[in-house]
Amino acid sequence: MNKQLSHNAQLIINSLGDLNSRFSGKSILITGGAGFLGVQFMYYIDLLNRSKILKNNCKVFVWDNFLRGVPDWINIFEKKEDFIIKKKDLIKNNDFPNVNFIIHAASIASPIFYRKYPIETIFSNITGLKNLLDFSVGNSKLESFLFFSTSEIYGDPTLDNIPTREDYRGNVSCTGPRACYDESKRLGETICVNYHNVHNIPVKIARPFNNYGPGLKISDRRVIPDFFNNILNDQDIVLLSDGSATRTFCYISDAIEGYIRILLSNYNGESFNIGNESPEISMIDLANKIIEVSNKNLKVEFRISEDKNYLTDNPNRRCPSIKKARKLLHFHPKIGLDEGLDRTYLYYLETSK
Repeated sequence: MNKQLSHNAQLIINSLGDLNSRFSGKSILITGGAGFLGVQFMYYIDLLNRSKILKNNCKVFVWDNFLRGVPDWINIFEKKEDFIIKKKDLIKNNDFPNVNFIIHAASIASPIFYRKYPIETIFSNITGLKNLLDFSVGNSKLESFLFFSTSEIYGDPTLDNIPTREDYRGNVSCTGPRACYDESKRLGETICVNYHNVHNIPVKIARPFNNYGPGLKISDRRVIPDFFNNILNDQDIVLLSDGSATRTFCYISDAIEGYIRILLSNYNGESFNIGNESPEISMIDLANKIIEVSNKNLKVEFRISEDKNYLTDNPNRRCPSIKKARKLLHFHPKIGLDEGLDRTYLYYLETSK
């Protein structure tokens, strides 16, 4: 078991307090268990079970098509009696287990990879979701269903809509190179809301904003692992833009706490931004900060990407309003960017040996 992931699971447990007991004697289906989000939920439930916090252990079913390979943690959890892990394609298989909670995190979320697998991305977000919701109709055992959408549904927000609230309708291309992800997630939200309205499915929607931390593969090709990959190889950090675009980042233990708060809430048919409102940092400043974290004598290098679509429809700013999650879910991120980057670097150092 990885120390950093285990530590994060403990942080989540500490933050949730009495809410943890809601999983006692329950069962969960996690789709996308081989992904960045899936592994966090697996570590969290496993620690709940091992810590004897629950009166009765929670049973976990994990489904993934392993399109991007089988990570090491799958082999670890396969040996645990409370985990049942299966290679399943949500588009082709619908023999779902009858569970209390569904966490639908199966999706390709890295721009490099969803542009490589656009069809798989679309239908995981639509057909896979529909199969799960159809299964949920009339299932009295189901207490809650969490669908992972994305901050990408907002596209490139206008300046007067930053920080971006949940009621902003977006500025999104429906045909651009990112549309396979953005538009399928938008339609996924529409499907969820209508299944709630028509069939009373207890579905909620999470909109993640730039989550990072231990468990995010160094090869994922999102900005933070990309920069740390340069660091680990003693290379100058390569920016494939002018570095002026800004983002806020949310450390993964804070994010998972937020997602669990959504899952355990009664806000069916509602969507919630989960992220950090500050600091909003430019990519050039982020690169320099990561160099500082590493304490290496490196610099930032600018290049033009060989991928002509690399920057197409890439938003200039991405910053959420989390007022709704604060007010209704009592969600309060705790890990600052400096601490989060330190923890992430330590994870990459440990796992690269």
